[in-house]
Amino acid sequence: MTNPFENPDGTYLVLVNEHNQHSLWPSHLAPPMGWTVTRGAAGYQTCLDHIEANWTDLSPKSPVGH
Repeated sequence: MTNPFENPDGTYLVLVNEHNQHSLWPSHLAPPMGWTVTRGAAGYQTCLDHIEANWTDLSPKSPVGH
């Protein structure tokens, strides 16, 4: 069995958290709390391309006032 987080033939979501960190997530799993879907179900490479195009600053956003 292949790793569901690295299956090039799988279907994925792109998630983002409050710090604007992005994650590739298997579409058959519910997203974890604190993460929002920003790219609906698509192929592995399509989702990776979406992350590359939209997550240009890899440093996490700091909470306001910290």
